[in-house]
Amino acid sequence: MQLLLTYDVVTTTPEGRRRLRKMANLCEGYGHRVQKSVFEITCSDADLLTLLDGARRIIAASDDSVRIYRLPANGFTAVHRLGVAEAVPHHDPLIL
Repeated sequence: MQLLLTYDVVTTTPEGRRRLRKMANLCEGYGHRVQKSVFEITCSDADLLTLLDGARRIIAASDDSVRIYRLPANGFTAVHRLGVAEAVPHHDPLIL
């Protein structure tokens, strides 16, 4: 499945900045960063459950926000890009 994941973490405290780094590291293990807090992810149902569990453990539900949009099949090929946005090789191996 193809997903678009976005997050907004409050960074006014040292704990918030730690959560932001942890959330970024978690997402980098699943997909490609296309903007500062936006990731394009190709994963299985099991990977999505693991990702959701990891995000729940990281964020402060009262302050932070995570949104995951499931895209239609081949949704990444229909993206319109402007400016410096580059196409991302979603089906290539993800190297960490």
